[in-house]
Amino acid sequence: MQGRERDEIAAFLEGAVRAGACSQEVAELVATAWQSIEQVLVPVIGKVGITALFKRTLHLSCETYPWLPQSPASADGHEARALATLTTELGKRTSFEAAAAGTQLLQTFDTLLKTLIGRSLAEQLCAPAWATFLSDRPQLDVHRFGQLDWVATERAASLHCPQSLNS
Repeated sequence: MQGRERDEIAAFLEGAVRAGACSQEVAELVATAWQSIEQVLVPVIGKVGITALFKRTLHLSCETYPWLPQSPASADGHEARALATLTTELGKRTSFEAAAAGTQLLQTFDTLLKTLIGRSLAEQLCAPAWATFLSDRPQLDVHRFGQLDWVATERAASLHCPQSLNS
């Protein structure tokens, strides 16, 4: 992820919140990004490698957001459950907290991956995941002045978004 994409991810999540996305919707966006990352990296570094990076990312992000689940991922095939736990925890927070923590998680992961395998290779491997995440905006509609407006879709409407968590 280049600096531009790092800024775009933060702006994307923050824009969704400003446009009225609830914390569960923000959590789903973060989960989608993780799934895209996993899809492109598993063939290269394997499930165990992804799990290790996920656990380390959570550990480091817990310094800023202590309410995040502490290393729920395991190498025994429970990655989906770990991501579901993370999504649930993000969904329990305010939408602003979920967006900030989600941004922290994605940026921490990016930094770790670049440290381990180098900037060029990390950017080359993850480019499809970031491109998919940043271009997959079916719920968002850009209006004149560039503000993001959350458009109700079947998926967004099906998410449980208590009003008390949106503040």
